[in-house]
Amino acid sequence: MSEGDAELEARLAEQEAFEPPEEFVAQANVTDEGIYEEFEENWPDCWERAADLLDWYEEYDQVLDDGDAPFYEWFTGGTLNASYNCVDRHIEDGRGDEVAIEWVGELGDTRTYTFEDLRTEVNEFAAALRELGVEEDDVVTMYLPMIPELPIAMLACARIGAPHSVVFAGFSAEALATRMKSADSSYLVTCDGYYRRGDALDHLSKANEGLDDVDRDVTTVVVDRLGEEGFGHDLGENQHDYAELVSEQEGATVEPVERDAEDMLFLMYTSGTTGQPKGVKHTTAGYLAYTAWTSHAVLDVKPEDTYWCAADIGWITGHSYIVYGPLALGTTSLMYEGTPDYPERDRLWEIVEDYGVDVFYTAPTAIRAFMKWGSQFPEKRDLSSLRLLGTVGEPINPRAWKWYYKYIGGEECPIVDTWWQTETGGMMVTTLPAINTMKPGSAGPPLPGIDARVVNAAGEEVEAGNAGYLTVNRPWPGMLRTLYNNDERFINEYWQEYSDPDADEWVYFPEDGAKIDEDGYITILGRVDDVINVSGHRLGTMEIESAIVGVEGVAEAAVVGGTHDVKGEAVYAYVILEEGYDESDEMRGRIVEGVEDAIGPIARPEQVVFTPELPKTRSGKIMRRLLEEIANGEELGDTTTLRNPEVVEDIQAKVQGD
Repeated sequence: MSEGDAELEARLAEQEAFEPPEEFVAQANVTDEGIYEEFEENWPDCWERAADLLDWYEEYDQVLDDGDAPFYEWFTGGTLNASYNCVDRHIEDGRGDEVAIEWVGELGDTRTYTFEDLRTEVNEFAAALRELGVEEDDVVTMYLPMIPELPIAMLACARIGAPHSVVFAGFSAEALATRMKSADSSYLVTCDGYYRRGDALDHLSKANEGLDDVDRDVTTVVVDRLGEEGFGHDLGENQHDYAELVSEQEGATVEPVERDAEDMLFLMYTSGTTGQPKGVKHTTAGYLAYTAWTSHAVLDVKPEDTYWCAADIGWITGHSYIVYGPLALGTTSLMYEGTPDYPERDRLWEIVEDYGVDVFYTAPTAIRAFMKWGSQFPEKRDLSSLRLLGTVGEPINPRAWKWYYKYIGGEECPIVDTWWQTETGGMMVTTLPAINTMKPGSAGPPLPGIDARVVNAAGEEVEAGNAGYLTVNRPWPGMLRTLYNNDERFINEYWQEYSDPDADEWVYFPEDGAKIDEDGYITILGRVDDVINVSGHRLGTMEIESAIVGVEGVAEAAVVGGTHDVKGEAVYAYVILEEGYDESDEMRGRIVEGVEDAIGPIARPEQVVFTPELPKTRSGKIMRRLLEEIANGEELGDTTTLRNPEVVEDIQAKVQGD
């Protein structure tokens, strides 16, 4: 432990609560403690405050229509356009020369887009999409890394009323194909490649491999990211160069399409327990209003800020808090293509210093890596511009919270520890930074207007200090509307556990465990379903198991999450081989390769354990709880319900021996 870490532990270890600095409170967007009571007394009309952050073509006539619960509708009767709200209206307010997006490439190249620049780019690409045949309500898939063409394409689609479906660039060809087929998408925007740790990666070959498995003709647009350092790809049939398409539309103007409040804005696929990703449907008004309001109230974003969410737009965090939330508020949103430790481990802090970043929002996974590298890297840089810090993606432990508070925030920046999901659209449980005391390790109370509770298995609220299951007991504007083309699964996945349809009482169950304290602060304990949270990314165990069983020689597999110092959770695979196949490093390599090919490197198993059997109940159900305990090196729980209890010790001995 360094002297700095020792000092931190000695001085902060006993401190369990932190107050926001007076200087921060004086300038904050939301400072009235009465906001909680106001939202409660005026629910659901309290959400007009969020709607007021947007410009409307037609004003809505009803805040919430709950006549067909749980298919709730928000701001019904209203019409608007997300692209107009994120770009045009700021220009009309005289802010066209102000910066909308600052982009930093991994190799040090940069691009700056004013709102006027952004409108030009969005208009030209919107015109190009129309020329290619994209019509209102067509789903356009995007398979792009963190380059400016991604938010441009998203806003261009929103402009013409075509929902987008962004697939994380790190996902495999098979994952791309699965999502395109599920979305009935006939349009793809991708690129030739991008950079990671200074190396050029061939992305188009992977995209083309995925397209080979899509059972329809697909029109593809390819961004040339690599230029002369590219892989010399020749575009195939029905593939078009992005730059050429845009140049043909130079100076084009596309009027934003007037969209109904409940029209789909985008699909976002998230892992499910059945092995098939779920297409979460978000609509225009409720989602945009909610992301704008939470950006305003929780992240304290202001038009004059340079704001940086260090996530990837391929995930919901990037949708809500790189693109739609901050741009709706007219702030400068910073994007970074690369990794935190290339070329040096102070890369992020160099960017904070160079751009004078005001608000920084990242994942606990990254913070744990920063801790591991040491405080000398942030200490090399001037981070005094920072006003607020945030975390997202998974719970943050108190030690990492305090390190972040001291070495990044200089003990002067409040930290908002935010709990939310792809399905919620935006933050649900967190502190309001100018109002609430911060408790390291605890996300905080539910936001104003959010009725989140911790309940037992019977749905009864637990007493303070106890653990249970997190539920949300009434709707909110940012919520998903359904799962794409699957209303039945929508109800079964989210509304079945604690709802009483006969009494018209609908309770949303996010499948997270939690505990609550005497002040109503909620601490998230993690998933209670078969989903692993790797570096803040949700991966379905069924999807990973399916990939492993697809490897020749594998008979059966069980996948669980185990704790990891940096990732939070890591993938542990327990594998039974077919007769005639040997347990070997070569077979382990084939399994790892199979997972990466099917899903992507993010799902790479941390450990592959060969076993002749898996622990199963007498009904044949795999006892994953025991496998998790083995992965975490914990004391084993009850094995009396197993039909083969002896196998547990054998597996444990193998893991400990490895």
